[in-house]
Amino acid sequence: MRPPQWPTGARCAKGSQSELAVTPSPSSHYADRLIARVRALGHPLCAGLDPHLPMIPPLFRRGTMSPADPQSAAAVESFMLAMLERLAGRVAIVKPQSAFFEQLGWRGLQVLDRVVRGAREAGLLVLLDAKRGDIGSTATAYAACLDVEAAAPVDALTVNPYLGRDTLQPFVDAAARAGTGLHVLVKTSNPGAADYQDRMIDGRPLFEHVAASLSDMCDRLRGPATGWSSLGIVAGATYPAENERLRSILPHALFLVPGYGAQGGAARDAVRGFVRGADGRREGGIVSSSRGLLFPPDGATDDRRSWERAIDAASERAAGELADAVAS
Repeated sequence: MRPPQWPTGARCAKGSQSELAVTPSPSSHYADRLIARVRALGHPLCAGLDPHLPMIPPLFRRGTMSPADPQSAAAVESFMLAMLERLAGRVAIVKPQSAFFEQLGWRGLQVLDRVVRGAREAGLLVLLDAKRGDIGSTATAYAACLDVEAAAPVDALTVNPYLGRDTLQPFVDAAARAGTGLHVLVKTSNPGAADYQDRMIDGRPLFEHVAASLSDMCDRLRGPATGWSSLGIVAGATYPAENERLRSILPHALFLVPGYGAQGGAARDAVRGFVRGADGRREGGIVSSSRGLLFPPDGATDDRRSWERAIDAASERAAGELADAVAS
Protein backbone atom coordinates (compact mmCIF):
# COMPACT_ATOMS: atom_id res chain seq x y z
CA MET A 1 0.00 0.00 0.00
CA ARG A 2 1.31 3.44 -0.96
CA PRO A 3 -0.71 6.32 0.46
CA PRO A 4 -1.09 9.46 -1.68
CA GLN A 5 1.40 12.33 -1.86
CA TRP A 6 2.01 14.65 1.09
CA PRO A 7 -0.50 17.51 1.30
CA THR A 8 0.56 20.93 0.06
CA GLY A 9 2.61 22.84 2.62
CA ALA A 10 5.93 22.45 4.39
CA ARG A 11 6.39 20.34 7.49
CA CYS A 12 7.51 21.96 10.72
CA ALA A 13 11.14 21.47 11.60
CA LYS A 14 11.88 18.84 14.23
CA GLY A 15 11.09 20.27 17.66
CA SER A 16 9.53 23.44 16.27
CA GLN A 17 6.70 25.13 18.11
CA SER A 18 5.40 26.67 14.88
CA GLU A 19 1.82 26.14 13.80
CA LEU A 20 1.42 23.36 11.27
CA ALA A 21 2.37 24.83 7.91
CA VAL A 22 -0.12 22.72 5.98
CA THR A 23 -3.20 23.64 4.02
CA PRO A 24 -6.13 22.58 6.24
CA SER A 25 -8.04 19.59 4.90
CA PRO A 26 -11.78 20.03 4.39
CA SER A 27 -12.22 16.37 5.35
CA SER A 28 -14.20 15.54 8.45
CA HIS A 29 -12.60 12.09 8.46
CA TYR A 30 -10.50 11.26 11.54
CA ALA A 31 -7.80 9.29 9.74
CA ASP A 32 -7.43 11.91 7.01
CA ARG A 33 -7.14 14.70 9.58
CA LEU A 34 -4.65 12.79 11.70
CA ILE A 35 -2.42 11.67 8.85
CA ALA A 36 -2.34 15.21 7.41
CA ARG A 37 -1.12 16.57 10.74
CA VAL A 38 1.43 13.79 11.27
CA ARG A 39 2.80 14.37 7.78
CA ALA A 40 3.01 18.09 8.43
CA LEU A 41 4.98 17.61 11.65
CA GLY A 42 7.19 14.86 10.28
CA HIS A 43 6.73 12.56 13.29
CA PRO A 44 3.92 10.40 14.77
CA LEU A 45 4.27 11.34 18.45
CA CYS A 46 1.04 11.21 20.48
CA ALA A 47 1.15 12.78 23.94
CA GLY A 48 -0.51 10.64 26.59
CA LEU A 49 -2.15 12.72 29.30
CA ASP A 50 -1.95 10.46 32.36
CA PRO A 51 -1.83 12.72 35.43
CA HIS A 52 -0.48 10.31 38.08
CA LEU A 53 -1.23 12.22 41.29
CA PRO A 54 2.02 11.35 43.16
CA MET A 55 4.12 12.43 40.16
CA ILE A 56 2.61 15.84 39.49
CA PRO A 57 5.40 18.46 39.71
CA PRO A 58 5.64 20.73 42.77
CA LEU A 59 4.76 23.71 40.58
CA PHE A 60 1.17 22.44 40.30
CA ARG A 61 0.57 20.48 43.50
CA ARG A 62 -2.18 21.54 45.91
CA GLY A 63 -3.38 20.10 49.18
CA THR A 64 -2.75 16.42 49.93
CA MET A 65 -2.99 15.31 46.26
CA SER A 66 -5.20 12.39 47.30
CA PRO A 67 -8.16 11.49 45.05
CA ALA A 68 -10.62 12.59 47.76
CA ASP A 69 -9.06 16.03 48.24
CA PRO A 70 -11.06 18.61 46.22
CA GLN A 71 -7.84 20.51 45.55
CA SER A 72 -6.41 17.59 43.59
CA ALA A 73 -8.77 18.20 40.68
CA ALA A 74 -7.69 21.83 40.50
CA ALA A 75 -4.04 20.73 40.51
CA VAL A 76 -4.64 18.25 37.70
CA GLU A 77 -6.47 20.86 35.65
CA SER A 78 -3.68 23.41 36.07
CA PHE A 79 -1.06 20.82 35.13
CA MET A 80 -2.93 19.49 32.11
CA LEU A 81 -3.76 22.93 30.68
CA ALA A 82 -0.13 23.98 31.09
CA MET A 83 0.92 20.81 29.25
CA LEU A 84 -1.45 21.65 26.37
CA GLU A 85 0.26 25.03 26.01
CA ARG A 86 3.63 23.28 25.62
CA LEU A 87 2.30 20.57 23.27
CA ALA A 88 0.31 22.74 20.86
CA GLY A 89 2.12 22.77 17.53
CA ARG A 90 4.51 20.02 18.67
CA VAL A 91 2.23 16.98 18.40
CA ALA A 92 -0.76 16.13 16.25
CA ILE A 93 -2.84 14.45 18.93
CA VAL A 94 -3.17 14.02 22.69
CA LYS A 95 -4.51 10.98 24.52
CA PRO A 96 -6.08 11.69 27.92
CA GLN A 97 -6.48 8.53 30.01
CA SER A 98 -9.97 8.67 31.45
CA ALA A 99 -9.17 6.68 34.61
CA PHE A 100 -6.88 9.34 36.05
CA PHE A 101 -9.70 11.86 35.85
CA GLU A 102 -12.50 9.51 36.92
CA GLN A 103 -10.65 8.69 40.16
CA LEU A 104 -11.29 12.29 41.21
CA GLY A 105 -15.08 11.87 41.02
CA TRP A 106 -17.33 14.50 39.50
CA ARG A 107 -14.64 17.14 39.79
CA GLY A 108 -12.32 15.00 37.72
CA LEU A 109 -14.93 14.54 35.01
CA GLN A 110 -15.32 18.31 34.83
CA VAL A 111 -11.56 18.63 34.49
CA LEU A 112 -11.50 16.01 31.72
CA ASP A 113 -14.18 17.94 29.85
CA ARG A 114 -12.19 21.18 30.13
CA VAL A 115 -8.96 19.46 29.09
CA VAL A 116 -10.61 17.92 26.02
CA ARG A 117 -12.13 21.25 25.03
CA GLY A 118 -8.86 23.05 25.68
CA ALA A 119 -6.97 20.61 23.49
CA ARG A 120 -9.40 21.02 20.62
CA GLU A 121 -9.24 24.81 20.94
CA ALA A 122 -5.44 24.52 20.74
CA GLY A 123 -5.76 22.70 17.42
CA LEU A 124 -4.95 19.26 18.81
CA LEU A 125 -6.86 16.10 17.99
CA VAL A 126 -8.11 14.19 21.04
CA LEU A 127 -8.07 10.42 21.47
CA LEU A 128 -9.88 9.47 24.68
CA ASP A 129 -8.25 6.39 26.20
CA ALA A 130 -11.17 4.76 28.00
CA LYS A 131 -11.12 1.20 26.54
CA ARG A 132 -14.89 1.00 26.39
CA GLY A 133 -16.62 -2.30 25.73
CA ASP A 134 -20.17 -3.42 26.46
CA ILE A 135 -23.31 -4.69 24.82
CA GLY A 136 -26.43 -3.20 23.23
CA SER A 137 -27.70 0.12 24.49
CA THR A 138 -24.77 0.46 26.91
CA ALA A 139 -22.30 0.33 24.02
CA THR A 140 -24.43 2.93 22.20
CA ALA A 141 -24.23 5.20 25.25
CA TYR A 142 -20.46 4.77 25.44
CA ALA A 143 -20.21 5.59 21.74
CA ALA A 144 -22.05 8.89 22.23
CA CYS A 145 -18.77 10.77 22.67
CA LEU A 146 -17.99 9.96 19.02
CA ASP A 147 -21.32 11.05 17.60
CA VAL A 148 -22.40 14.19 15.77
CA GLU A 149 -24.12 15.85 18.75
CA ALA A 150 -21.80 14.60 21.49
CA ALA A 151 -22.03 16.43 24.80
CA ALA A 152 -18.29 15.90 25.33
CA PRO A 153 -16.92 15.36 21.81
CA VAL A 154 -13.60 13.66 21.09
CA ASP A 155 -11.94 12.72 17.82
CA ALA A 156 -11.40 9.05 18.68
CA LEU A 157 -11.83 6.48 21.44
CA THR A 158 -10.11 3.26 22.50
CA VAL A 159 -12.43 0.24 22.48
CA ASN A 160 -12.24 -3.29 23.91
CA PRO A 161 -13.49 -5.96 21.43
CA TYR A 162 -13.52 -9.00 23.68
CA LEU A 163 -17.30 -9.07 24.16
CA GLY A 164 -17.70 -9.67 20.42
CA ARG A 165 -18.12 -7.90 17.08
CA ASP A 166 -21.65 -6.75 17.87
CA THR A 167 -20.30 -4.62 20.71
CA LEU A 168 -18.14 -2.70 18.23
CA GLN A 169 -20.95 -1.87 15.85
CA PRO A 170 -22.33 1.17 17.76
CA PHE A 171 -18.85 2.70 17.78
CA VAL A 172 -18.34 2.06 14.07
CA ASP A 173 -21.76 3.53 13.25
CA ALA A 174 -21.07 6.65 15.32
CA ALA A 175 -17.65 7.09 13.72
CA ALA A 176 -19.15 6.76 10.25
CA ARG A 177 -21.77 9.40 11.00
CA ALA A 178 -19.48 11.92 12.64
CA GLY A 179 -16.12 11.42 10.93
CA THR A 180 -14.56 10.28 14.20
CA GLY A 181 -12.48 7.19 14.90
CA LEU A 182 -11.74 4.29 17.20
CA HIS A 183 -8.71 2.20 18.11
CA VAL A 184 -9.53 -1.40 18.98
CA LEU A 185 -7.38 -3.32 21.48
CA VAL A 186 -5.64 -6.10 19.55
CA LYS A 187 -2.05 -6.63 20.77
CA THR A 188 -1.29 -4.56 23.84
CA SER A 189 2.11 -3.67 25.33
CA ASN A 190 1.74 -5.08 28.85
CA PRO A 191 3.65 -8.29 29.76
CA GLY A 192 0.43 -10.13 30.62
CA ALA A 193 -1.04 -9.55 27.16
CA ALA A 194 0.14 -13.02 26.16
CA ASP A 195 -2.14 -14.66 28.76
CA TYR A 196 -5.08 -14.34 26.36
CA GLN A 197 -3.96 -12.56 23.21
CA ASP A 198 -1.33 -15.17 22.28
CA ARG A 199 -3.55 -18.22 22.84
CA MET A 200 -3.43 -20.40 19.74
CA ILE A 201 -6.73 -21.07 17.97
CA ASP A 202 -6.77 -23.00 14.69
CA GLY A 203 -3.06 -22.44 14.30
CA ARG A 204 -3.10 -18.66 14.85
CA PRO A 205 -2.87 -16.52 17.99
CA LEU A 206 -6.10 -14.97 19.21
CA PHE A 207 -4.91 -11.41 18.48
CA GLU A 208 -4.61 -12.26 14.78
CA HIS A 209 -8.17 -13.62 14.75
CA VAL A 210 -9.37 -10.38 16.38
CA ALA A 211 -7.51 -8.31 13.79
CA ALA A 212 -8.92 -10.33 10.88
CA SER A 213 -12.45 -9.90 12.23
CA LEU A 214 -12.09 -6.12 11.91
CA SER A 215 -11.29 -6.10 8.19
CA ASP A 216 -14.76 -5.23 6.85
CA MET A 217 -15.31 -2.52 9.47
CA CYS A 218 -11.89 -1.11 8.69
CA ASP A 219 -12.71 -0.93 4.97
CA ARG A 220 -15.99 0.84 5.71
CA LEU A 221 -14.16 3.69 7.46
CA ARG A 222 -11.36 4.33 4.94
CA GLY A 223 -10.66 7.99 4.28
CA PRO A 224 -11.23 9.60 0.88
CA ALA A 225 -8.02 11.66 1.01
CA THR A 226 -5.44 9.20 2.35
CA GLY A 227 -6.93 5.72 2.18
CA TRP A 228 -6.23 5.17 5.86
CA SER A 229 -9.09 3.91 8.01
CA SER A 230 -10.64 5.60 11.02
CA LEU A 231 -10.95 2.15 12.53
CA GLY A 232 -7.50 1.64 13.98
CA ILE A 233 -6.00 -0.82 16.41
CA VAL A 234 -3.81 -0.78 19.50
CA ALA A 235 -0.52 -2.55 18.77
CA GLY A 236 2.21 -2.30 21.42
CA ALA A 237 5.74 -1.16 20.65
CA THR A 238 7.12 -4.08 22.66
CA TYR A 239 5.94 -6.56 19.99
CA PRO A 240 7.42 -5.27 16.70
CA ALA A 241 7.36 -8.60 14.83
CA GLU A 242 3.70 -9.10 15.71
CA ASN A 243 2.97 -5.59 14.48
CA GLU A 244 4.39 -6.45 11.07
CA ARG A 245 1.96 -9.40 10.91
CA LEU A 246 -0.91 -7.15 11.98
CA ARG A 247 -0.06 -4.75 9.16
CA SER A 248 -0.39 -7.58 6.64
CA ILE A 249 -3.84 -8.41 8.06
CA LEU A 250 -5.07 -4.80 8.27
CA PRO A 251 -3.17 -2.81 5.62
CA HIS A 252 -5.27 0.35 6.04
CA ALA A 253 -5.71 0.51 9.83
CA LEU A 254 -4.08 3.29 11.85
CA PHE A 255 -1.97 1.84 14.65
CA LEU A 256 -1.97 3.36 18.11
CA VAL A 257 1.37 2.18 19.51
CA PRO A 258 1.80 2.33 23.30
CA GLY A 259 4.89 1.08 25.11
CA TYR A 260 7.41 3.50 23.60
CA GLY A 261 9.92 5.09 25.95
CA ALA A 262 9.21 4.48 29.64
CA GLN A 263 7.73 1.03 28.96
CA GLY A 264 10.83 -0.10 27.08
CA GLY A 265 9.85 0.14 23.42
CA ALA A 266 12.45 1.71 21.10
CA ALA A 267 11.46 4.26 18.46
CA ARG A 268 12.35 1.99 15.52
CA ASP A 269 10.40 -0.89 17.03
CA ALA A 270 7.41 1.39 17.57
CA VAL A 271 7.10 2.11 13.85
CA ARG A 272 7.78 -1.41 12.57
CA GLY A 273 4.11 -1.78 11.64
CA PHE A 274 4.14 1.42 9.58
CA VAL A 275 4.59 1.46 5.78
CA ARG A 276 6.49 3.69 3.36
CA GLY A 277 4.58 6.73 2.17
CA ALA A 278 5.03 8.65 -1.06
CA ASP A 279 8.15 10.48 0.19
CA GLY A 280 9.78 7.37 1.64
CA ARG A 281 8.85 8.04 5.27
CA ARG A 282 6.97 5.45 7.28
CA GLU A 283 3.39 6.25 8.24
CA GLY A 284 0.27 4.49 9.38
CA GLY A 285 -0.28 5.39 12.99
CA ILE A 286 0.75 7.26 16.10
CA VAL A 287 3.19 6.39 18.88
CA SER A 288 2.15 7.27 22.41
CA SER A 289 4.38 8.54 25.19
CA SER A 290 3.04 9.67 28.55
CA ARG A 291 5.47 9.54 31.47
CA GLY A 292 8.43 10.47 29.30
CA LEU A 293 6.70 13.70 28.26
CA LEU A 294 4.81 14.59 31.44
CA PHE A 295 7.41 13.73 34.05
CA PRO A 296 11.00 14.28 32.87
CA PRO A 297 13.35 14.22 35.89
CA ASP A 298 14.33 17.87 35.55
CA GLY A 299 10.65 18.84 35.40
CA ALA A 300 10.13 18.07 39.11
CA THR A 301 10.48 21.72 40.06
CA ASP A 302 8.45 24.65 41.35
CA ASP A 303 10.05 27.08 38.90
CA ARG A 304 7.85 27.72 35.87
CA ARG A 305 10.58 28.50 33.36
CA SER A 306 12.65 25.50 34.39
CA TRP A 307 9.58 23.28 34.08
CA GLU A 308 8.76 24.64 30.62
CA ARG A 309 12.32 24.01 29.44
CA ALA A 310 12.18 20.44 30.74
CA ILE A 311 8.85 19.70 29.05
CA ASP A 312 9.96 21.25 25.76
CA ALA A 313 13.20 19.26 25.80
CA ALA A 314 11.32 16.01 26.50
CA SER A 315 8.87 16.52 23.65
CA GLU A 316 11.63 17.56 21.25
CA ARG A 317 13.66 14.49 22.16
CA ALA A 318 10.76 12.07 21.61
CA ALA A 319 9.65 13.80 18.41
CA GLY A 320 13.22 13.73 17.11
CA GLU A 321 13.67 10.02 17.83
CA LEU A 322 10.41 9.18 16.07
CA ALA A 323 11.17 11.49 13.14
CA ASP A 324 14.45 9.65 12.68
CA ALA A 325 12.70 6.30 12.99
CA VAL A 326 10.10 7.00 10.27
CA ALA A 327 12.83 8.36 7.98
CA SER A 328 15.14 5.34 8.40
